This record gives sequence, C-alpha cells and structure tokens, in this order.
Amino acid sequence: MNAVVSPLPPYNLHELDAWLDERLEAKLQEREAARTPRLTLITTKGTLDMAYPPFILASTAASLDWEVEIFFSFYALNLLKKDLDLGISPLGNPAMPMKLPVGPAWLRGIDWSMPNLLMAGIPGFEGAATAMMKKTLSDKGVASIAELRGLCIEAGVKLSACQMTVDLFGWQRDDFIPEISEWLGATSVLPKAQQSDVCLFI
Repeated sequence: MNAVVSPLPPYNLHELDAWLDERLEAKLQEREAARTPRLTLITTKGTLDMAYPPFILASTAASLDWEVEIFFSFYALNLLKKDLDLGISPLGNPAMPMKLPVGPAWLRGIDWSMPNLLMAGIPGFEGAATAMMKKTLSDKGVASIAELRGLCIEAGVKLSACQMTVDLFGWQRDDFIPEISEWLGATSVLPKAQQSDVCLFI
C-alpha cells in the first residue's frame, strides 16, 4: 500500500509564499474545528432568582460539549452549600414585579408593583415573596436549583469556590458540597478567564 505524499512546494518564492499561506490557513481551520469551546462564569449573587442564570448557562454549555467552569465568590457561595436555603427579596428591585401564583387568571396576570416602604413595613414579606416564587417555578415546571446544580455536576462542570470569601465569612469547607473542584483566589481565576472563549460575570 502506497503512502499518501503531500505535493512538494513550488520553488518560485512568490508561489512558495502563497502555498505556505494556504497550508497555514488549512491547519488553523483544522485546529479551530477540533478545539473545544471554553466558558467561564464568575457569579457573586446568592438569592433564589440569581441562582438560575449561572446554572442554566453552565448546564446548556456543557450539553453542547463545552468545557465549563463556574467560580463562586461572596454570596454566591451559598449556592454551593449542602443546605440550599435560598430566598428572594423584591425590596429595592424595581425590575421584579410580583405576580400571584394563585387565584383566577385575571388576578394572576397583574404585576403588583409595590413601594419599597410598603414591602419593608410588612413583617414576613420576603418569606411570602420567596414562597410565591418557588410556587411559580414549580407550577411552570422549572427545575429546582438543587436539580440544576446536580445536572451541572453530572455534566462535568467544574465548580470552584473563592477561598478568600470562605475565610472572610468564617465558613468551613464541611459546610459545602464535596463536588467543589478547587478553592481559588483571584490570581488563579483571571488566567482561566483570559483563556476562555466566553467569560461572563453574573
């Protein structure tokens, strides 16, 4: 069986330059086609509503065979705790209208824009808002944060935690799930973010 031999380059310098450019372009395209895209997410929020974006983006990218890492810092470390006791607060959040998850359709369709003074003055308002959000998510068939986190872990998403934040708040590593791959600082995260195709701060 005869081996396939690539054609010899031309001897004319102009033709040689053109041949080398073509070969280089072909090799670059081959390498790009074989490369696995990388996504780095840096997340800092620890509320129920802000827990969804990083896990949804990460699990979606992982399903597309991307390499994915989420770096959790400050309050986002609550998303890595064994006990996911997440709440939500509409106070000071004008982008969050309140819709009732119960009652007739016309009532459930109203965006209840409430003044901050009213929300701050009603005892238990944040607990009620959290309960309404959880019911709405459940009624719409949206996966829980625990389920989304589990999907990310199963898909090979790397979950890394900010060691400085852990030290700052006096937490212990035993408070967190064992699937955390690394305990990092900013000097370790920035090079990873730089080398990623997509880097998002959430």
